[in-house]
Amino acid sequence: MRTPGLIADATLPREGGPDRPVVDVAVGVLIKPNGEFLLTSRPEGKVYAGYWEFPGGKLESGETVVQALARELHEELGITIDLATPWKVEMVDYPHALVRLNFCKVFSWAGELQMREAQSFSWEGLPVRVMPVLPGTVPVLQWLADERGYSGATYFVADEPMN
Repeated sequence: MRTPGLIADATLPREGGPDRPVVDVAVGVLIKPNGEFLLTSRPEGKVYAGYWEFPGGKLESGETVVQALARELHEELGITIDLATPWKVEMVDYPHALVRLNFCKVFSWAGELQMREAQSFSWEGLPVRVMPVLPGTVPVLQWLADERGYSGATYFVADEPMN
C-alpha cells in the first residue's frame, strides 16, 4: 500500500481500496508580479464543489505535466501560459481518488481570465481569504509562506486561523 503525503477526510472510506491507481494532475500556481496568486473554486457537479484550489487538471495519455497544465488552463480559464516551471509534487489520498499533484509555478500568461466551467476566481495573498480551501491546496500555501518568510496563518476555517 502506498503512503500519501496527505490524507483528506481520513474517516471516509477510500473508493477502489488501498491499491487503487495514482491519478496524475498538473496544477498551476499563477503568481502576479505583486506576489498575489490565483485560486479558483471547484465547479458544481465535481467532488469538493465550492472548495478553493489552484487550477489544473488530469494528465491525458502521453502528456507531460507542462503540456497538461497548458491544455487545462486554456480549457478552464481561457489563458495561454508562456512558461511553467515544475516546482513540487504532493501525494494526496482523497476518498474518491489517490492523486499525485504536480505543482508548477507560472509567472507569465496571455489572455484574460474566463471562467469556462462557471467557477469563481480570486487573487489571494497570505492568509487566503476564501473558504473552504481544498486539502491539496494547504501544503502549497505553507510552501509559499516558507519561501516568503511568512509565519502567520496561511488560511482560515470558520473564523479560526490554521497553519
